[in-house]
Amino acid sequence: MKSLRLIIALLLLGLALGSNAQVTRRTGGDARKKDKSEGPTITDRQQSFFEVKEPSDADLQWMKVIYREVDLMKGKNAALYYPEMPNEDGENLYFIIMRLLARNQISAYDYQDEIFNEDHKIDVGEMFDNYSIYYTEAKGSTDKNKIYEFEPADIRANQCLSYYIIEKWEFDTRSNQMKARVEALCPVLHQEDDWSGETGRYPMFWVKLNDIRPYLAQQYVFTDDDNNLPRYSIDDFFKLNMYTGEIIKTKNLRNQGLKQMYPDNPEAYKHAQDSIEQRLRRFNQDLWVPPLEVLQARAEAEEQAQAEAEAELEEGEEGAEVTEDQAEGEKVTRSTKRGSKSSKKSSSKSSKSSKTKAKEKKTKVKERKPKTSTQSVNTGVRSVRNRKK
Repeated sequence: MKSLRLIIALLLLGLALGSNAQVTRRTGGDARKKDKSEGPTITDRQQSFFEVKEPSDADLQWMKVIYREVDLMKGKNAALYYPEMPNEDGENLYFIIMRLLARNQISAYDYQDEIFNEDHKIDVGEMFDNYSIYYTEAKGSTDKNKIYEFEPADIRANQCLSYYIIEKWEFDTRSNQMKARVEALCPVLHQEDDWSGETGRYPMFWVKLNDIRPYLAQQYVFTDDDNNLPRYSIDDFFKLNMYTGEIIKTKNLRNQGLKQMYPDNPEAYKHAQDSIEQRLRRFNQDLWVPPLEVLQARAEAEEQAQAEAEAELEEGEEGAEVTEDQAEGEKVTRSTKRGSKSSKKSSSKSSKSSKTKAKEKKTKVKERKPKTSTQSVNTGVRSVRNRKK
């Protein structure tokens, strides 16, 4: 009897353990499904792996802070805009940022202050209210850890058509190289005014790229119309500087943008953008002495350019002389045309007068010659005869 009771007890214990295991397996599967639907989960180890550490001030020799505007409708920047709504290809950059903010997985900072610390964090709920984004509190939300939910259509991702980025150009003495690193980015909404019909730009907030980098590394995008295979992640897109953007500001003492410096002179504004871009590109090249072959090629190119400039100047001077001669010829022809009629009328008169004058001269000469000759001969003969006598 004791052995029978022991067997029954063991069977009951096994059934109980099996049911508990099934429960744990089901709950674990549900949890995994929930995590997959809500997006990837990032551990602290993954966060530290994807984080790009900022170089210390001791390792930096030079640094320039640049503000750019990345237009999603130009060039390869459209990779950050597609898809407009989440689908089997994934989510665009704006959806990823808003989803992480709603779940309190990252922090956003005030756009005006540009200071990334605890005192300048924004309240996500207030931000949703300011931009008329409908949301609800999710399960598990507390006063200290507020979690929100929203529908994809309520955040109006099609209005996020550009981003402001803070770009740092740093010369690192450890690697002796100039590197461009994106520190933060700001979504900009393009909304049309109901009254005036003009489209305004509304910067929302700053997000540090290191905070969202692990999530961006899991979203791949294609950057070529000819190849629809996604080969680069959004993290690679920023890390490799595959974006294109116009410079709108550089960090300065007055904290003014280029449009504030050149409000009424678009040519000066464009010139300032180009000069800043060229200085950044050439800074790394100017630090090193080029090899002898490069110097010789530069000298030859300069000589050739100078020779071409001199040839152009000579051609210009010859062309100017030719034009002067042509102008003088035109004046002469005009004067002759004007005097042609009068010359035709006076030509007959002048010819007659010249003929009469010529005849008078001839007759006068003929009349004078015999008189002078006879007088001289007679006087000479008489004088000789008188002497002989």
